[in-house]
Amino acid sequence: MYRHILIATDGSEIAQKGLDHGLELAKTIDAKVTIVAVAESQLPYLAAGADVSVFAYQEYAAVQKDLTEKILTAAKMEARSAGVSAETDCLENASPAEAIVGAAKVHDCDLIVMSSHGRRGLRRMILGSVTSEVLVLSSIPVLVVR
Repeated sequence: MYRHILIATDGSEIAQKGLDHGLELAKTIDAKVTIVAVAESQLPYLAAGADVSVFAYQEYAAVQKDLTEKILTAAKMEARSAGVSAETDCLENASPAEAIVGAAKVHDCDLIVMSSHGRRGLRRMILGSVTSEVLVLSSIPVLVVR
């Protein structure tokens, strides 16, 4: 059925549900796993016309990458504890949905597992939905865990 599962996480409590489910599925069907997380490299929008130095941007990006690597290290340890073979990939400088779909192609995955916050209405329109965008962009099956 599935040989290689890509599991997307951001380290949140909601994303943990997707990680847990993906690892359980992988163990059940003896699939290998690649766990990905996207390091946020864009500084938060603070004010219109804010002048941000290159140094501040680089420092922010470095901190975000370090946090993302810690999330991936913890996820890999969780996979190991579950008896699942897993690799990790820290994705940078891309929109999260495009990065996730691109990573699935690069790693030759045949299933993407991720969670959804399940936001609806105005909150979804304002905040957007990485999961919804992955569903639109992906050419392989996507399992959404809520």
